[in-house]
Amino acid sequence: MKPLDRGPEKEGSRNIKKSTAQLYRESRLAQKRLNAMLKFLPDPVFVFSLNNTVEYINPAFERVFGWTLKEVKGKNIRFIPDHLIAQANQGMRLLYQNRLVHDFETQRYTKDGRILDIVINGSILYDEEDKPVGQVLILRDMTVEKRMAKTNQIMFRISKALHSYQKLGDLIALINSEIQKLISVEGAFILLADQRKDQLYFFSAQFRDKESEKLFKKIKFPADQGVTGHVYKTGKPLMIPDVSQCSFFLRRVDEETDMVTKNMLSVPIQLQDRTIGVAAVVNKLHGTFDTTDMELLSMVASTIALPIENTRINEALRKSYKELKTLNRAKDKVINHLAHELKTPVSVVGASMTLLSKKMNALGINSQPIETILNRGRRNLQRILDIQYEVEDLLRKKEFKAHHLLTRLMDACRDELDSLIALESEDAGLAGKIHRKLETLFAPKDLKSRTLHLDEYLEESLRQLRPEFSHRRLFLGIRIEKTPPVHMPSEILDIVIKGLIRNAVEYTPDAGKIDITLRTTDHQPELIIQDYGIGLTREKRRLILENYFTPPESIHYATKNPYDFNAGGRGFDLLRIKLFSERYPYALRIDSTRCPVIPEDTDLCPGDISLCPACQTPEDCFHSGGTAVRLKFGKA
Repeated sequence: MKPLDRGPEKEGSRNIKKSTAQLYRESRLAQKRLNAMLKFLPDPVFVFSLNNTVEYINPAFERVFGWTLKEVKGKNIRFIPDHLIAQANQGMRLLYQNRLVHDFETQRYTKDGRILDIVINGSILYDEEDKPVGQVLILRDMTVEKRMAKTNQIMFRISKALHSYQKLGDLIALINSEIQKLISVEGAFILLADQRKDQLYFFSAQFRDKESEKLFKKIKFPADQGVTGHVYKTGKPLMIPDVSQCSFFLRRVDEETDMVTKNMLSVPIQLQDRTIGVAAVVNKLHGTFDTTDMELLSMVASTIALPIENTRINEALRKSYKELKTLNRAKDKVINHLAHELKTPVSVVGASMTLLSKKMNALGINSQPIETILNRGRRNLQRILDIQYEVEDLLRKKEFKAHHLLTRLMDACRDELDSLIALESEDAGLAGKIHRKLETLFAPKDLKSRTLHLDEYLEESLRQLRPEFSHRRLFLGIRIEKTPPVHMPSEILDIVIKGLIRNAVEYTPDAGKIDITLRTTDHQPELIIQDYGIGLTREKRRLILENYFTPPESIHYATKNPYDFNAGGRGFDLLRIKLFSERYPYALRIDSTRCPVIPEDTDLCPGDISLCPACQTPEDCFHSGGTAVRLKFGKA
């Protein structure tokens, strides 16, 4: 019985020993599993005691931050940036208050001085009596992710700005500000090249304040000097960790500004075929420049290179256009002044010739040769006046100084003139006639639009114009339909119709033909004047459509009568009508084919189809060239 009585005691003792051994083995297994997990955990793990000395760091910590466990065990790692010490103390208080911390964002230094963006998750370690003995922290490196997110945001803002700013200065200032944030630096600069002078100059400087920027913008230096000059000439980026060790660092910039350069990074701003400037940043705020900073700055530089060049070109074009407008206004004033100055002596000469003719008749001198000379003089004086009026229409900015001056003189001297006329002439109304003559010659015309029936107006105009070119052997094909009315000044319509017909007649050789058609198209009047003459060259068509005119060579000028073939060589009519189309309700279209026998403006047509060696019949000429002018009128 005793053995039986002692049996259960021995069995219990064996079970206790077995349980202890099993617990030890399980504890060792758990420790191995924990060590394996910490060893292969991708995020750094940091265990330290209450006095902040290191008890354990895992391999991931060694890989990310650079310290080994052997170097730091039992020691305090000083890797908190000075500007974040207060934040770290606040985080520790939260840890002890809540016993754990989640997603605490901050920054820490690495062994080699780089600064990393990290997220901390941690907990307090307790002993058997529930007393804190230390902390365990998991530090996740978010540097690449945060930098990529920041880069994407900044590049998006830069990309939006590239198409939002028309002034280069505003665009570059914004880009510089974004670069300063992106790389985390004290100063960011864009230097552009003056290729004509082979210099670099600070186009934009983001450093401290506006006064500092003004100091930088005063500085220009040869394009082969300094770090930026080296980058500009070689086309390769350059990172200088310590400028005091750089032999070609340009100290002049620091001396002439309030900047103290410690380190810098410069990259070229390049187009496909050349370098146009340099983007430079100085004094990294935290840590030192690295290859990531260089890649980011290079990416910004490549993004902004073409927009910078396009904006520079656009600004140069705007400046040139402004200068051109100024010169054009000056030219208009000179031409307008000369045109008005020309009108007065021409009118005086014309009046003198008329007076001479009357005096000769009064003296009984009737000489046909002399009368022919006087008529020729009057005709050419009228041609000069016609040119003057056409120039006024082309300029479209009339000034009437002569009118105001003469009418004021007339009013001021009216009494004296009345007395003089009473003594020298029997015509009591002579002063009034003089005043009306001045009004006719010099006064601005107030053109008023009115409703006109184009079919009736065209028929009447042709009736009046036919005698003027009756000496020409031309065949007119006229087809006039009744059309809706038009609303415009009759004076302008007179100029348009007369100009088109005159242009067609003067560009068509004898034995040629002209078709004049008035019809309704899309419920609106359309006037088509088609001549089968020599046509316009491509260059002359382009100049007319672009509101320009170049007079022909001087050897082609003639003193022919109006409506003669190639008369006068002035060619203002189409251009004048084109300019009117911008102010009055009609659209102009010109289709023209130059005669292939005379392809250039310098080539001459004999002026008669029968004299052309290339034409056997008139039909040969009809199919070789010509001009169709179409006027599509708007609603009345």
